[in-house]
Amino acid sequence: MKASLNRRDFLRATGTVVAGMSIVPRHVIAASGKTPPSEKLSIASVGASGMARGDIDAVAPGNNIIALCDVDQAHAAGTFKQYPDAKKFQDFRKMFDELEKQIDAVVVATPDHTHAVAAMAAIKRGKHVYCEKPLAHSVYEVRQLMKAAQDHKVVTQLGNQGHSYESIRFFCEWVRDGAIGKVHTIHCGCNAVNSGLDVLPRLKEEHAVPPTLNWDLWLGPAQYRPYHPVYLPGSWRGWVPFGNGTVGDWTCHVVDPVFWALDLGAPAPFRRK
Repeated sequence: MKASLNRRDFLRATGTVVAGMSIVPRHVIAASGKTPPSEKLSIASVGASGMARGDIDAVAPGNNIIALCDVDQAHAAGTFKQYPDAKKFQDFRKMFDELEKQIDAVVVATPDHTHAVAAMAAIKRGKHVYCEKPLAHSVYEVRQLMKAAQDHKVVTQLGNQGHSYESIRFFCEWVRDGAIGKVHTIHCGCNAVNSGLDVLPRLKEEHAVPPTLNWDLWLGPAQYRPYHPVYLPGSWRGWVPFGNGTVGDWTCHVVDPVFWALDLGAPAPFRRK
């Protein structure tokens, strides 16, 4: 991800004038293993708990985590404590409005149904985006995000953790080298279950919204329904308005090696004769 060139050029120019001969050459800093201050990104995260915590910890080294946003302040408390210098928000729209000029890149790691709205808000402000999988809650949203990223010329990445593992590269090598022969049929499976069927009777219960949770913001673009602890945290994947079930959770991991090894490309539409 490249940060704003204007800001970088400004930092280099003003830094030279102010510091004069006292500037430490870049190669000296680089040799120390540290990222030069002028090349650090200022990163904000929409989501600060669960998987978001892992994403934030992964991008933090060598960069500045300047803002954290989470609708559940209690659930995100550990991350807030880990990054005391980051400004805290519950509404990512307010975060963008207040810190837009300071943010270079954004991490989006929330339930599936709010990926598109958060990522789109960042992209339209010209921010580079790392978004957790699945990219969005529908194919339409995915296509709109792809178009917006192209239009605004930002760098984006989908967070498919399994794609970074060494094992997937071994798999591709075996297939491409013919170690298992010619591949003609593929069977994919997964034993993970994401379903709310077993707790449907509990929806008749009435629960007060926890004081640290902004329920309206958590619902985001989803149709309103009363708060219930069966939806969150962590169990939202089993509910269609919020998640994509096991398909959205695991298909990208299970099928990814096959698409990569065989270079299948995107699915093509077809018509029955």
